[in-house]
Amino acid sequence: MKLKSLLFIGFMMIVIFTLVACSGESDDEGEENTGGSDEDVTLHLAALESAYGAEMWDNIIEDYEAMNENVTVELTIEQNLEEVVRPQMQAGNYPDVFLLATDREEALTETLIKDNGLENITDVLDKTVPGEEVTVADKLLDGFADTLATNPYGDGEMYLAPMFYSPSGMFYNAGLLEEQGWEVPETWDDMWALGDEAANEDLPLFTYPVAGYFDTFIGSMLYASGGPEFFHSVMTYEEGIWETEEAERVLQTIEQLAEYTHPNTVANANPNDFTRNQQLILDNEALFMPNGTWVVGEMEEAPRADNFEWGMTSVPAFESGEGDRYAFTFFEQMWIPAEAENKEAAKDFIAYMYSDEAADTFLEAGAVQPIEDITDKLEGNMLEYYSVYDEGVLPAMGTFASTNPVPGVSISEALYENVDNVVNGQMTYQEWQAAIQEASDQLRPEMN
Repeated sequence: MKLKSLLFIGFMMIVIFTLVACSGESDDEGEENTGGSDEDVTLHLAALESAYGAEMWDNIIEDYEAMNENVTVELTIEQNLEEVVRPQMQAGNYPDVFLLATDREEALTETLIKDNGLENITDVLDKTVPGEEVTVADKLLDGFADTLATNPYGDGEMYLAPMFYSPSGMFYNAGLLEEQGWEVPETWDDMWALGDEAANEDLPLFTYPVAGYFDTFIGSMLYASGGPEFFHSVMTYEEGIWETEEAERVLQTIEQLAEYTHPNTVANANPNDFTRNQQLILDNEALFMPNGTWVVGEMEEAPRADNFEWGMTSVPAFESGEGDRYAFTFFEQMWIPAEAENKEAAKDFIAYMYSDEAADTFLEAGAVQPIEDITDKLEGNMLEYYSVYDEGVLPAMGTFASTNPVPGVSISEALYENVDNVVNGQMTYQEWQAAIQEASDQLRPEMN
C-alpha cells in the first residue's frame, strides 16, 4: 500500500508539473502574439491643430487602434491647445503624449523643459517601428535626433521626438522673376543689387509675416556667417558671442534689409493680420519673405497674380563662391509629460509615428516625416522644396539651450521680436546687439 501510494503521488506530481509547464508556455505565446500586456489602455493625445488639419489625426488613431485592439486613443486637438490643456494640467490631469512644438507664444513646451517636466524618451529610438522590422533610429534622417531641439539639455538624451519637418527659406513668385528676367540671389550682394533694380519698379524687396519668423531666417544666417560650431556657441549663450564679427554682420545685414522692406510690414506683423504680408508676395507687391513649406497650404485659397508660381530659395550666402548657403529645417515635436499616466503606451505610439503607414497618412495632409526615402513619395512643388538640399544648400537645425526661468528675460523677445523695432527705425543694430547680449549673459549661468 505504501509503495502504491508513493507511485500514485509521484504520478500526480508529474501530471501537475506538466500542466503548469504547458500553461506557462501558452501564456508566453499569448504575450508574444500581442506584443506584451493585453491590458486595456486609454491613451490621451493632445495635438495642436495646424494647417495640416484635424482629419489626419482621426485617420492615424483609427489605424493605430486597429493595430492595437487594447488601446483607445482619446484626442484633444485645438488651435489654442495650450489654453485648453493648461487648466487640466494644473488640476493634475496630464495628457499622455503631446504634439506641440517649441517657439510658440504660450511657451508651454519650454515651461515643462525648464521645469524638468518632460519624460526621457531616448529609448524610443531603439524601439522597433510597429508593423515593421526596423528601429526608429534606423528610419530617422541623420541629425534629427541629435540637436538642442530634441535634446534640450545638451546631454545626448532625447526628450522631444522630431515630427513634420519643413525646409524654410525665402518664398517668392517664380513667375514674376522669370517675367522680369531677374535671377534668384545667391549672395547678399546679389540681394542688394536686385533690391535696387526692383525699387525702380516700385517693388519692395522684402516682407515677413511676423517677427517670430526670423527664428529660422536668423538661424540660417548664423550658420552661414560662422558655421555649425559658431551656431552652437550662440545657442549655448557663450560669453561675448553677440559681440563677434560673425554675429555683428548678421545683425547689420538685417538692418540693411529693413531699408528694402515693404512699409506696411510691421503694421500687419501680428497674429490677426500676418496673412496680409504673405498676400504681398501673391499680389506682386513684394519679392521675398521668410517662411516654411506650410505657407502653400495656408494661402491655397488666396487670390494671386496671373503669373504666380511658388518658388523657394535658401537664405543668401555672405561671400560669393566659397560662402555656404543654408536652409533651416523647422520641425515640430512630440513629447511625453513626466506626469503622464501611460508613458510606455505613449512611447509605443510615438514609435508608430515613423511607420510607413503613418507617414503616408501624414503625407496626404501635407505633413512630411523626417524618415529615410520620404522624398521619393513627393512630387510637384513639395518635391522642389524638399530637394533644396540636393542643390548645394546645407541643412541648419537647432534651438537655444534650455535654462532655468529668469524673470523678465527672453532670448526670443530680445532676438526676434526686436526685428520690428529695427525695421521701424526705432532701434539701431548696435542697440539690438546690446539687448541680445544682455539677455544671453543673464541666461548663461541658468543653463540646465
